[in-house]
Amino acid sequence: MAEFIWFLLVVLTLAVASYQRTTLVTAVSMGAGVMILGTLFGDIGLFGWVIYLALTLPFTLSNVRQSYITKKLLSFYRKVMPEMSSTEQEAIDAGTVWWDGDIFSGKPDWDKLHRIQKGRLTPEEQAFLDGPVDQVCSMVDEWQINHKDADLPPEVWDYLKEHKFFAMIIKKEYGGLAFSAYAQSRVLQKLAGVSAVLSSTVGVPNSLGPGELLQHYGTKEQQDHYLPRLAAGEEVPCFALTGPEAGSDAGAIPDVGIVCKGDWNGEEVLGMRLTFNKRYITLAPVATVIGLAFKLQDPDGLLSENKDPGITCALIPRDTKGLEIGRRHLPLNTPFQNGPIRGNDIFVPIDYIIGGPSMAGKGWRMLVECLSVGRCITLPSSAAGGAKSVALATGAYARIRRQFRMPVGQMEGVEEMLARIGGNAYLMDGVTRFSTVGVDLGEKPSVISAICKYHLTEKMRQVINDAMDVHGGKGVMLGPNNYLGRGYQGVPVSITVEGANILTRNMMIFGQGAMRCHPYVLQEIQAASIEDKNEALAAFDKAVFGHIGFAIANTVRSIWFSLSNGAFSSAPFTDETARYYKLLQGYSANLALLTDVSMGVLGGDLKRRERLSARLGDILSGLYMGSTTLKRFDEDGRLKEDLPLLHWAMQNTLHDIETAIDDFLANFPNRAIAGVMRVLVMPFGRRVGKPSDKTEHAIAKMLQTPSSARSRLGYGQYLTREEGNLFGDLEQTLDDVLAAEPIFERICKHKKAKLPFTRLDVLADEALAEDVIDSEEAELLRKAEAGRLRTINVDDFDHEELVAKINSQTESKKKNDGKAA
Repeated sequence: MAEFIWFLLVVLTLAVASYQRTTLVTAVSMGAGVMILGTLFGDIGLFGWVIYLALTLPFTLSNVRQSYITKKLLSFYRKVMPEMSSTEQEAIDAGTVWWDGDIFSGKPDWDKLHRIQKGRLTPEEQAFLDGPVDQVCSMVDEWQINHKDADLPPEVWDYLKEHKFFAMIIKKEYGGLAFSAYAQSRVLQKLAGVSAVLSSTVGVPNSLGPGELLQHYGTKEQQDHYLPRLAAGEEVPCFALTGPEAGSDAGAIPDVGIVCKGDWNGEEVLGMRLTFNKRYITLAPVATVIGLAFKLQDPDGLLSENKDPGITCALIPRDTKGLEIGRRHLPLNTPFQNGPIRGNDIFVPIDYIIGGPSMAGKGWRMLVECLSVGRCITLPSSAAGGAKSVALATGAYARIRRQFRMPVGQMEGVEEMLARIGGNAYLMDGVTRFSTVGVDLGEKPSVISAICKYHLTEKMRQVINDAMDVHGGKGVMLGPNNYLGRGYQGVPVSITVEGANILTRNMMIFGQGAMRCHPYVLQEIQAASIEDKNEALAAFDKAVFGHIGFAIANTVRSIWFSLSNGAFSSAPFTDETARYYKLLQGYSANLALLTDVSMGVLGGDLKRRERLSARLGDILSGLYMGSTTLKRFDEDGRLKEDLPLLHWAMQNTLHDIETAIDDFLANFPNRAIAGVMRVLVMPFGRRVGKPSDKTEHAIAKMLQTPSSARSRLGYGQYLTREEGNLFGDLEQTLDDVLAAEPIFERICKHKKAKLPFTRLDVLADEALAEDVIDSEEAELLRKAEAGRLRTINVDDFDHEELVAKINSQTESKKKNDGKAA
């Protein structure tokens, strides 16, 4: 019995050492220390020592371990290692690991999280937001853009170019603004709250495109020629990557360029003959310079011995002979400039390659490096900005609009939707804040950018759907006073572009995350590919036993988390947020454990089990978004007013993490191992429920009542109370209605009747005549009634108004066809 107790003490000591992630030698030494104590007490004899040393020495002695264990593991690993394409390898190599590495580690460093700087605007950036951005927002008439002109008006295009909206990423030495990623995000958030066409038009040139590629890879001549012209708005850029045969699978583009000699301006030069067919290219119809991705071939070896260099990027001027450009797509009635580009056997000089001939075949690496940055900014920021504006607008509408003699926002079904809208908007803004700061710190966060793109566009889809439900007919009837309809129509566009969301969730987030963020997987793959046997064995030994120790540590951490429910985990604060930190730490260990077991059991098949890998990706995403939400709460000053938003965002995120874990275990193909994993990570079932009705009621009330918390939620959006700004008008009407309600109640009390909150102007005249209210109060009632009617009424049209534009376009086309004939 005594020997068994000492055995348990040794196991417990090794478990504690693993939990603390000590080295193997330290762990074995700690275990030996317990063995020595047991020997001194006379309870452990020679046999016990033989067993202990037999189990530990082969792993502790590196020469023995490598010769008898690592060599066999390496041989087995090479057989089961999943194949990795060159494009996958380049995508993994291009990105960097930042906070995503911490949350994959099983032991996030919360102090590190809170040491990361808060995003801040320079005086110049703030002035741009307060000046040109507000001004261009005031110039936009979304109904005119979407329904009548199918484009931004010429004066807006001129204003954007003049004030360098397309040059936020371009360095000042070339005449650009050189704004931070954080500042770009704030600009796009404000623009997105006003018009999706406006935010798309500004966002794309500042994301993946010629400007970004030229600054990083262009030759000096290319930079000096194009960047000042792009900064001044003399050139409008676009980037052509997607085609009919290669959408999300961009590496499969069939477009080709053949290296050859040809005539250029009367001289024979080395160049390329390009044949390509691109579509969905934003700004293509108005672009003057086109970034083009294609597969370069060099059959005659005119550039090098490599006859198939691969994906290459080049700059093609619009006036290039044979270029077909100018036609437009119509993306779900959101008419930002978007269209196809085609070319058949077009000859251009070899110097058109971005970076010159030396960059031939390096286009994919260029693209994934830049895309990981742009994907963190453009779509996530537009989604977050839209969500913030919609949150305030829906809260205001729900308070102003009445049914059954009460504001619809007081109905519990509506409260549930308002809470989802507000909670998601709070989380989304926190994600964009933190992620763009990472970009400004020099990160190229490919995994984080995939998380941002997928989850924020999906959350925007839920936000706009909920808002439409609350607004009912007001959201359905298009017209000059509808501030939701076009956004609702256009949301699927963001779901499909920059990598379709299905692909992003099922393949990219965890597929790249497991490789990039896991501390040992990539090391193992790289070690296994080394040709020198001794070097490969040493490198693989270091990686694989580091991995084994990592797996053991996370197994111990998961068991302890399950038994203690995270009660003894560390947290940087002792307030209401402490529990969230502890749960995230436990889920981080769970993720690492589930990942290692999945890789060990399924091997390369895990790559093809997209649903399983997607659920692991959901856990990783939840950990990231939960972290950024806690970070946002801290940056805002840990204000109790914001707690309902924080609680909703965290509880919903944690519930989603547990759902992903539960679904993963329920569908793991090896049922016996699935059962063991369930015991290790979720033996007592769920720990976190969905947000309570009380929390959701608090958020719904917050969205319907002006307060500092509500203002923080919508901070930075265009809410100026001026004619033509529907969101500003809603805010003013909300204030007026709330101010009018006490006056209305006084009138009801005087009349001894519960009157409907309608015809306030008539009621004002009656009450004024009876000396119940004064003239100032009467005017407030009239103002509130006018605003109330503007808010609840919808647009209607003569039949001819709806068909005239179509007919005029048809007639114009017939006239043009006749002239051509």
